[in-house]
Amino acid sequence: MIKRIVDFFGDDEYQQQRRRLFYVVLVLIVAADFLVPREHAEFPWDRLPGWPAAYGFGSCVLLIFVSKFLGHRGLMRREDYYD
Repeated sequence: MIKRIVDFFGDDEYQQQRRRLFYVVLVLIVAADFLVPREHAEFPWDRLPGWPAAYGFGSCVLLIFVSKFLGHRGLMRREDYYD
């Protein structure tokens, strides 16, 4: 059983099926977000469907770009630094 799961997520043979599975799960999550009651939202943007996903995605992208910027501006060492 575990071998089949590892093969599904590791082999290029199943790439199209993985992509379809990803899109189906994505559509289900977005559809489920429309079913959540939002009467007790504190801020106006909390009432928008999909706001938490968009905020999380934007935060993740920003975190990646900031870390890349910091890494290339002095935190990263040359490959042969310890030699």
